[in-house]
Amino acid sequence: MNQIPAQDSRARRLKALTSGTHDRLDKAIMVGDPFANRANYAKFLKVQYLFHRDIAALYQVAELEGLLPDLVGRRRFEAVAQDLADLGVADIQGLEADPARFVAGEIIDVPTALGWLYVAEGSSLGAAFLLKFAAKLGLNAKYGARHLAPADEGRGLHWRTFTAALDSIDLTAEEDARVVSGAEAAFVSVHARVRQFFD
Repeated sequence: MNQIPAQDSRARRLKALTSGTHDRLDKAIMVGDPFANRANYAKFLKVQYLFHRDIAALYQVAELEGLLPDLVGRRRFEAVAQDLADLGVADIQGLEADPARFVAGEIIDVPTALGWLYVAEGSSLGAAFLLKFAAKLGLNAKYGARHLAPADEGRGLHWRTFTAALDSIDLTAEEDARVVSGAEAAFVSVHARVRQFFD
């Protein structure tokens, strides 16, 4: 694992420490060519649906709401579900066979949850490019690609507000390690879903 200067921001450390796992995921997604046609894009949406279903409960955790700005407004699970409906993918019941990673009402480990949310927010930042690809399929932020839409204040500010809050949270070194482990687990989970639908 890379050694990152302790004085560097938590968000920068997370990016550096998870870069290998993140890069492997990105390559796996691009090999699947999710924007080649709507059928492939529907597979991509199923991957997104399961990831956002896994973390949906986190957006209602009071402790996390107190740490991260506009947490509820950052939730994209419903937008992904609507995108699937837009494309006529009605059979999403089959996607619910596995239990969600985080379940409403259950005790969660905050550092681990922060790692998963970091991955979710990072994907929102990078969605600008994906939205352009989706446009070639006749999809946009109001139809079929809602979950790729930017926040009202813009992607950059939305991301900086999140990372500033993440960086300001007081954690021990051991808790910081769990944030990294959470982010790694999130990337690995999405990678498994990519293999599930594209292999």
